[in-house]
Amino acid sequence: MAYLYETHLHTCRGSACASAQGRDYIKYYLDSGYSGIFVTEHFYRGNCTVDRRLPWREWVNEFCRGFEETREEGLRLGLDVFFGWEETYKGDDYLIYGLDKDWLLEHPEVKNWTRRAQYQAVTAAGGCVVHAHPFRQHHYIGEVCLAPKLIDAVEAANAGNQRQYYDVLALRYAGKLGLPLCAGSDIHHIDQAKEGDLYGIYLEQKLESAAGFAAVIRDRGMQDPGNLKVKKDRLKSLGDERIGLPLKILDGYERVTSRDFWAFLEKD
Repeated sequence: MAYLYETHLHTCRGSACASAQGRDYIKYYLDSGYSGIFVTEHFYRGNCTVDRRLPWREWVNEFCRGFEETREEGLRLGLDVFFGWEETYKGDDYLIYGLDKDWLLEHPEVKNWTRRAQYQAVTAAGGCVVHAHPFRQHHYIGEVCLAPKLIDAVEAANAGNQRQYYDVLALRYAGKLGLPLCAGSDIHHIDQAKEGDLYGIYLEQKLESAAGFAAVIRDRGMQDPGNLKVKKDRLKSLGDERIGLPLKILDGYERVTSRDFWAFLEKD
């Protein structure tokens, strides 16, 4: 038996660009055969609804409210709901899994982290970092930034991507790195759930916690595209993949090492 999970979901409680209450999603995911969902609100640097002037404890409590309301409804109806978040660095976004509210309360320094500090602290605590929609090109993104030394997995398919080749490039990137693959709906509005435009991942074992999901990723599982729930042929190469934005590739210290993705793919 395979268990299906949504890995990328936003509610209006924590994400300013979302319109749906978390509780409104539950029925649709159950009807679509999902075993669980991850609530991944936009975090401190991103498009978050929570007032950054609040003291840290109050900020975290408000930030987690969407997850907690969603989890309560999930418990009532029989859908597992797990916690995560999505942090932003000048257009490149990272999904964090495996840590919880108590951990956030104890680490107010998170709001000032660099990509390197984020990766070191999250992995040291048993969590993982996934590069979300790494090749998305949109009005709010000035450049494509890749940090292959500072991630544990790649979101190879994102239902919110406007172009199929964004996902094709992400799959090629993950393959080059030999990293696990994720897929998520990046859902913000209930209409997407009503239309059934939902992505996710299939796992052989049922998840008991977000930490368990992070452990699967850290163990380098999930490298088969066949384990991703995506539209048919979504990850099939179109032959004309292109990157229209400036691009940079960083090393583990966030220093630019290359601006040529195609040369990076071909490098031994």
